[in-house]
Amino acid sequence: MANVPSHGLRHVTAIRPWLPTFRRSTSLTIMRPWLPTFRRSTSLASLSSSYTEDSEHAQPKSGDKPNSYFPKRGQTLELVCESLAFKGKGLCKVAETGFVVMCDRALPGERFVGRVTRRKGTYAEVTKVETISPPWDFVDAPCEYASYCGGCKTQNLIYEAQVKAKEQQMEFSFGSQKWLPKEKLMERQDGIENYALGLHAPGFFDKVLNVDKCLLQSEPANMVLAAVQDCWRDPQLGLSPYDVYSHVGFLKHLMLRTGRNAETGHPELMVNLVTSSYKPELLKPLLEKISAIPEVVSVMNNINSSVGNTSLGEVEYNLYGKSSITENLRGLTFQISANSFFQTNTHQACNVTKAEVLYELIEDCAGLRGDGSEIVLDLFCGTGTIGLTLARRAKHVYGYEIIPQAIADACLNAELNGIQNATFVQGDLNKIDESFGKNFPKPDIVISDPNRPGMHMKLIRYLLKLKAPRIVYVSCNPATCARDLDYLCHGVTEKGIEGCYKLKSVQPVDMFPHTPHIECVCLLELR
Repeated sequence: MANVPSHGLRHVTAIRPWLPTFRRSTSLTIMRPWLPTFRRSTSLASLSSSYTEDSEHAQPKSGDKPNSYFPKRGQTLELVCESLAFKGKGLCKVAETGFVVMCDRALPGERFVGRVTRRKGTYAEVTKVETISPPWDFVDAPCEYASYCGGCKTQNLIYEAQVKAKEQQMEFSFGSQKWLPKEKLMERQDGIENYALGLHAPGFFDKVLNVDKCLLQSEPANMVLAAVQDCWRDPQLGLSPYDVYSHVGFLKHLMLRTGRNAETGHPELMVNLVTSSYKPELLKPLLEKISAIPEVVSVMNNINSSVGNTSLGEVEYNLYGKSSITENLRGLTFQISANSFFQTNTHQACNVTKAEVLYELIEDCAGLRGDGSEIVLDLFCGTGTIGLTLARRAKHVYGYEIIPQAIADACLNAELNGIQNATFVQGDLNKIDESFGKNFPKPDIVISDPNRPGMHMKLIRYLLKLKAPRIVYVSCNPATCARDLDYLCHGVTEKGIEGCYKLKSVQPVDMFPHTPHIECVCLLELR
């Protein structure tokens, strides 16, 4: 990755108000070559309160003033940001009442004037109007789009402060509506000049912030982006961006994936052009420019004819080179296709990948004896990366995933690495029935790595009935993670569900520097 500091790791004490009996304190050194190694242990209580969407705001104290004193829509307030909550919003409190308000792009220590935009029961949201004094640990953002883009929105905090805040709490789109900041609205033009290729502006599904270079991706990937930007608006090419209102247009997304050649270690780049129909003749000019970049080894065309703006295609065509790229993790080689999930943001300095650090933590939590006697159930297995890294120490690994292409990749990856004790099954884990689990033996370890919505109640019921000795829960959304852990430990009284696990440890891993996003590896043991 280019110009982005590598991730930081800290082990924290698992102390939560809703899990009062579970404590453990160990430490893990920070993995950053540009900072001296040190250790630190801190409470995780604030991680739950800051990250849980339902509790990213505090209830007013009983002594607070009545509702009439709470801010109204349109009212302006002078506020001080106290901390970062989930999704990177600044958490502030009204001085007179203690009422909580959330402000996007407000940073800890920043004093500012905010205008109330809406009230949501026990908290309100404000828009920053003017900064009175800057936040603590303020730095100039390295990216020119930092003030507008919804991606790396905490670039104005030094990285050490980002990691501390996280302890306490890439695809590009084509668009017919270019997003502009307020100071440039007078420059808006019609037609082709209003077209954009970049990232959706925060809060807008129909407006795209035009981006010429992204610091998150590799230099070859930025070369591809520049090549496409250089020609796609040419009216002689007949290309048009998809319009989300009229549902007409051709180009939907430009997806870029970077891997490494298994033999040479050199970068491999996959370019996936998502279009509304199959018209390869229209893509020829783009293909000529893209394929001239040496690192590009694959150009795919995914067809998505639905009115939705998803990047997942119904049909896939190979326009150039290979249909997949490779990546190396923990001594294994993985084939990655255009539509299958693979851990993002893998590279780090010193020839260690962030995904390798993450997977090493998962293996440590799994606690495999290494004698080949244990069964592993890998839920939401994707292309099999976690399960296959555990297979060499297990008796057998059973993986489940909804995306057929990911299952195909997982089976191919097992064969590619000579792993014969792994079985991968395609299926929707949100729609399991009583028959689920009858085609594999009872697991000793369950790995669950769901997407942002977390686990469905059907799956939670199954796990509580299964009573595997250990569950390793990997989450990219601490809000749903906290909810699911609560269900597994304490149950759901109103549904007659009893919990049967205890939380042993929680390890945040900063896979996404300069953003509010974080991965967590959680270990649960059967009570």
